[in-house]
Amino acid sequence: MLQALRETIHIYHTNDVHSHFERWPKVVHYLQMVRKKHQQNREHMVLLDIGDFIDRFHPLTEASAGKGNVILLNDAAYDAVTIGNNEGITLSHEQLDTLYTNATFSVIVANVFYENGERPCWMKPYIIMTFGHVRIAFIGVTVPFQTFYELLGWRVADPFDTVAQLIEELSEKVDAIVLLSHLGINDDEKMAHMFPQLTAILGGHTHHVFEHGKRVNETLLCGAGKFAHYVGCLTLTIDKNNRKVDARAYVQHTDTFEHECVETKRKLNHMIEQATNALAQPIVYLPEPLHMDWFSPSPFASLLAQALNEWCESDIAMVNAGVLLASLPKGVVTKGDIHRICPHPINPCKVYLRGSELKEVILQAETEQMKQLRVRGFGFRGEVMGQMVYDGVTIEKETMSDGQEHVRRIFIHHQPIDEQKTYAVATIDMFTFGHLYPEIYRAKKQYYMPEMLRDVLAWKLKNMYQ
Repeated sequence: MLQALRETIHIYHTNDVHSHFERWPKVVHYLQMVRKKHQQNREHMVLLDIGDFIDRFHPLTEASAGKGNVILLNDAAYDAVTIGNNEGITLSHEQLDTLYTNATFSVIVANVFYENGERPCWMKPYIIMTFGHVRIAFIGVTVPFQTFYELLGWRVADPFDTVAQLIEELSEKVDAIVLLSHLGINDDEKMAHMFPQLTAILGGHTHHVFEHGKRVNETLLCGAGKFAHYVGCLTLTIDKNNRKVDARAYVQHTDTFEHECVETKRKLNHMIEQATNALAQPIVYLPEPLHMDWFSPSPFASLLAQALNEWCESDIAMVNAGVLLASLPKGVVTKGDIHRICPHPINPCKVYLRGSELKEVILQAETEQMKQLRVRGFGFRGEVMGQMVYDGVTIEKETMSDGQEHVRRIFIHHQPIDEQKTYAVATIDMFTFGHLYPEIYRAKKQYYMPEMLRDVLAWKLKNMYQ
């Protein structure tokens, strides 16, 4: 008679929390309760995060360069995490290289390396965990934003090639392979089609939610949304005798959690208070207020455009007023004030546009539809795009019979725009992603990293008032 070699493993996962800590004490309490239940029942439990746990919009993350987030993961007893783009490319090289110094969990990233091709000592391509008679490999991969990683001193490899190599290495050693993927739903589906050896893919990046998983061929795809709205659970029942794996998934909405972890809430509040104090460092004294308006010309937005132009050493600059969330009053301006009014993980960028392309961008930017556009993603942490603000550009408008203003003529440094000339345009990297402005998306680009928009703003204010 064959010995029963059957194990059930409960794998809990979060992704794309983005430093939204409002629900975190409830999440921790829930995880503590399920851990206690599984321990009492002598069941196996694993806890994983699939990246973008940090986001520098939050004062705690900004002040601690993400290390406060790692403390929270430690306290919640995570077993392993992978990194997302917010860990990978919104921190400087040194900040990322030291982010997990005190982590009590494994950091699984198979496709990120130092420039010389070596793997950081704190990073593992995979881990193998043993549960009774069963072994499971967990592989981690992150979205390969090659240009940005290289500017920060990293090398990033193709995740598909990486996973192919690791599957070949691991398939005969383990009973199941689970992929921690901060690639997004489209690449997750492609992975499932290409690699039927993957038992499950725990996904992130695109903030998708699969309430009961999504089966693609032999692989079960999982996703738990964003901002800790959900905790996901993947249950694997593995029978070694017949080499069968039963995979089931569900998500638990955190709004249904009634209780909080009191200790987590207390500690989180204390850490936020410490972060606020750390960000109270004075930057400059303003002799007069800097007013901003999302839909009308304002001195603060104009100053930001001028700062971008100087920083990038460009011909002109353009930036949407919506990136500034408030005015600055007269008096002392702190690091926290700058962070509060410009919290986005957005970097300066220079693009090269022919006059004809620049004209199209300006015409699109001046539409009411673009000004009122509510943007999600691309690093933007504001509410609305707002009016485009320029440095070195003058726009002459006329009111038509429909009562709407239309662009009549465009001047670059008081000269009519030359449609054949190439202009160096200082702007922000979010305009180079997606298709907000197709001409910018297709243009030759130069990114400035690791400095963010708020760093440029602080630099300009210091130069003006000190």
